[in-house]
Amino acid sequence: MKLHEEAARCLLCHDAPCTAVCAKGDPARAVRAIRFGNTEIAGRWLADCSDQDLERAEAACIHYDRPIRLREIAAALPAPQAVAQPSLEIDFCGIRCENPFFLASSAVCTNYEMVARAFEAGWAGVFYKTICLQEIREVSPRFDAVGKPFAGFRNMEQLSENPVEVDFEYLSRLKKNYPSKIVVASIMGQSEEDWIKLAKMAEEAGCDAVELNFSCPQMRESGMGSDVGQDPELVTFFTAYVKRNVSIPVLAKMTPNIAHISQPAMGAYFAGADAISAINTIKSVTLGDGSEVSGFQTGSGYSGRAVKPIALRHILAMAKNPMMKNIEFSGIGGIETWRDALEFIQLGCANVQVCTAVMEYGYRIIDDMIAGLQNYMAVRGVSSLSELVGERLPFFKLPSDLDRETVVYPLFDKNKCIGCGRCVISCADGGHQALEFDAEARRPRLLGAKCVGCHLCRLVCPADAIGLSKRVPKRK
Repeated sequence: MKLHEEAARCLLCHDAPCTAVCAKGDPARAVRAIRFGNTEIAGRWLADCSDQDLERAEAACIHYDRPIRLREIAAALPAPQAVAQPSLEIDFCGIRCENPFFLASSAVCTNYEMVARAFEAGWAGVFYKTICLQEIREVSPRFDAVGKPFAGFRNMEQLSENPVEVDFEYLSRLKKNYPSKIVVASIMGQSEEDWIKLAKMAEEAGCDAVELNFSCPQMRESGMGSDVGQDPELVTFFTAYVKRNVSIPVLAKMTPNIAHISQPAMGAYFAGADAISAINTIKSVTLGDGSEVSGFQTGSGYSGRAVKPIALRHILAMAKNPMMKNIEFSGIGGIETWRDALEFIQLGCANVQVCTAVMEYGYRIIDDMIAGLQNYMAVRGVSSLSELVGERLPFFKLPSDLDRETVVYPLFDKNKCIGCGRCVISCADGGHQALEFDAEARRPRLLGAKCVGCHLCRLVCPADAIGLSKRVPKRK
């Protein structure tokens, strides 16, 4: 049984019936751990369960076709190991954070009660939904998604609809009631006066920092959001205005809707920004029924798992920019598991923000983000999270500098191969015609003289029967 495939069938129920009937364990929590990248430690929630417990849990499972095979999952999980859990504390903009996981400025943090519940769940901080002085009127519906679970998520959400005074009262109360948590006010102005007024209100409310939203892709008024973020001069001016008027750290949130994100980011950097947040949602068009508003459609923002490689590309561009030294980064875009977060951290982010995954799965995903990252650090022997920040940057080179004199051929495992021939089809129609199919044995055969080591065959194999051989010099 493939554990991840079975766990993916779980509906991730609220108040899960399977756990309710299990006397000595938490099957729902174990399955959720597998779902969010913690197979190695998932057994800790099933270790004390008897077969009778799990049989009752399976009988109680809510499902569309058949119950989750909890007994088989329990048998397949590795025995839980007791390891010391390292601290996830890290400094960001001179602020000590209990972990690097923050809520992103969005629909997941629009009032006091929501953020308080997130803090209670274990989130270290919040970039509160962007506050502005203009009246915000939203459309309905304003969300749409590609796939279930979401591969991508479309939104036409703008900024906070609350009165400005109400939002800053929420932030003040949050900081008072949760002094160890980090409260960041995200703001957006339309003029120099707007930016300064909002930033001062944030500081007076006791916020730890202020984030300048230069990136919302769907503002209905011009001169706001990504209109600003695409203009390095405006980014420079507005950042400088805020830096001159407040003493708390200032972050600039950049738009990905631009060819070279470093250009406006350098404007924020030279104006004195303490950190860069990136990325905000990507401008997009979807044509599903859920994207219609009163019979019409429009462009909107796109987020979720599909945008993570694009977000990482923008983070890399800024982190490798030799002109931007000693500035910090807060990574955003497609973060759903601790492994996703780790990738941003390894490219230089001391802080990460999460939105879409919370919208789909709830604040509870913080449990696996914390547990997974702690376990990873423990296994590697890493004692401080700061050791991981930027550790992968030296491994990135320009395409012109990559090794083009050697090749890695695919390696076929006959014991795993199920004889479907998918690799042969893809190689013939989308590769280099380097495979032929032995119809009698129902096995692919590599034609070494034609193979260029592109590894399309490995990527399409449903049985994971194709691996990597040793790197060797190319044939002359």
